[in-house]
Amino acid sequence: MKEIKNQSYSMERALYAQRDALVEDCRFEGEEDGESFLKECENVVVKNCYMDLRYPLWHAKNLTVLGGEMTERCRAALWYDEDLHIEGCRMNGIKALRECQNVTIRGGEANSPEFGWRCKNLDVADFSLTSEYAFFESKNLHLTRFELHGKYSFQYVETMTIEHSRLRTKDAFWHTKNVTVKDSLIDGEYLGWYSEGLTLIDCHIRGTQPLCYCKGLRLIRCTMEDCDLAFEYSDVEADIDGEVLSVKNPLSGTIRASSYGQIILENSKYPTSAKILKK
Repeated sequence: MKEIKNQSYSMERALYAQRDALVEDCRFEGEEDGESFLKECENVVVKNCYMDLRYPLWHAKNLTVLGGEMTERCRAALWYDEDLHIEGCRMNGIKALRECQNVTIRGGEANSPEFGWRCKNLDVADFSLTSEYAFFESKNLHLTRFELHGKYSFQYVETMTIEHSRLRTKDAFWHTKNVTVKDSLIDGEYLGWYSEGLTLIDCHIRGTQPLCYCKGLRLIRCTMEDCDLAFEYSDVEADIDGEVLSVKNPLSGTIRASSYGQIILENSKYPTSAKILKK
């Protein structure tokens, strides 16, 4: 494997179309403000590099990124890549990962407002993310030991499993299909509206007006905190330990909880037939 070490580059397409190379301890920065410095690369390892220029890693195949940093100026860093492994990297550009497939992320962190849009086949573990619109329209995701701070997360995602994670995000899981969350904290307003096939297992759910307009919703051994006006117009099967502040006009199915602060069955636009039972 060709080795490129301890170099500094500022020009455009500095290492364009590299193949079978290790790029280690290099810096991509400078007044020339070049972009696309490793575009169209294949079988490349980028190790402990500092990236401060735009669009660095587009159309890459069999790419490994180990450690290093992508600054806020490193915009739109990883687009249209295939077979991508990222480990222990700090990613700070606004659109760090988009339209990539077969992606593994292990460790590291990102502060990227539009992270992970329209990606396929993502496997993420031990990763911390701050993002306003995370994983928009992505498919086939597995996230474990994942920490999220954001808004509007996972909208229109299809086929995803999340385990052992902490999600602090409003408007999460809107319009999702076939999503399962296990043994996790989900903290945020307006959870899961318009979802289909959303399953929450051993989760703690916190926030106002969760899980409305859902189809095929299941809660298994979950707890709820500060959850009022829950399940409006949802088809739901729920087993909840503890109190639900209020349930409003669930459409169909069965809800079982230890207690309810209030059950509201009035002013419904649609016929409702759900059973609301105490455990």
